[in-house]
Amino acid sequence: MTGTIINVALILVGGGIGLTTRPISQSSQKALRNLLGVFTIYVGLSMAWGGLNGHFLSVLRQMAITMLALMFGNLSGRLLGLQKGLNRLGQYARRQMDQMDPSQGNAGRVSEGFITCTVLFCVGPMAILGALQDGLLHDPKTLVLKGCLDGLATMAFVKTFGPGVMLAAIPVLAYQGSLTLLSRFLEPVFRDQALLDSVGAVGGLLVCFVALVIFEFRKIRLADYLPSLIYAPLLTWWWR
Repeated sequence: MTGTIINVALILVGGGIGLTTRPISQSSQKALRNLLGVFTIYVGLSMAWGGLNGHFLSVLRQMAITMLALMFGNLSGRLLGLQKGLNRLGQYARRQMDQMDPSQGNAGRVSEGFITCTVLFCVGPMAILGALQDGLLHDPKTLVLKGCLDGLATMAFVKTFGPGVMLAAIPVLAYQGSLTLLSRFLEPVFRDQALLDSVGAVGGLLVCFVALVIFEFRKIRLADYLPSLIYAPLLTWWWR
C-alpha cells in the first residue's frame, strides 16, 4: 500500500499547490516533464535489470521470455481492445472538461471535477501496473512516478474545476489499494523467485515505454501490453 498512499498524498499536495499558486509556466512544465522522463527511465531500467539475474544462459532465457511475453501480451491486448477502451474513457473525460459551464454552481463543478479526474487517475495502465508491482514485488516506484504525474495534473485541474478535483484521491486509494492487496494475497503463488523476476523484467520495460510517451518520442499503446504481466510468469513456469 506504500505506493498508493504516496500517490494519494501527491494528488492532495498537487491540488493544494494549484489552489494557492499561479499556473506553472510552459518552460517550467517542460523542465518538470523532462525530469519525470529521466526518473521514469531510471525506474524502468532498474526494475528490468533486477529481473535479469543469474548465469549467462539464464539471463538469455529470461530475455527471451520477456520478449515473448511482450509480444503475446500486445497481441492479446489488441484482440481485447484494451487501449481502445481506455481511449474511450479518456475521450469521455475530455468531453467533461470541454462541456463544463463556468456559470454553473459549485456543486456541478465539484461533480464534474471528481468524475473527470477519477477516470483519468484510475483507468490508466500505470495504475494497474504500479499496484501489481507494489503488491508482488514490494516496489512502489511506479506508483510514486504516477503520483508525480497525477499531482501535476491536479495542479492544473483545480484551476478549472476547483478543489473537488482532490476528491479523486478517494477512488484512487480504493482502486489501487484493492489491486495491491489482491496481489499480496496472490504473492505466495508467485513466490518462486524466477516468477517474480519475470514480472519485474516485463514491468520495467513497460515503465520504460512510459518514458517514450513523456518525452513525446512515440505514442505507445501501453494498455495493450498489460497482459504481458500474465504471460511472463506463465512462460517462466512452462520454460523450466
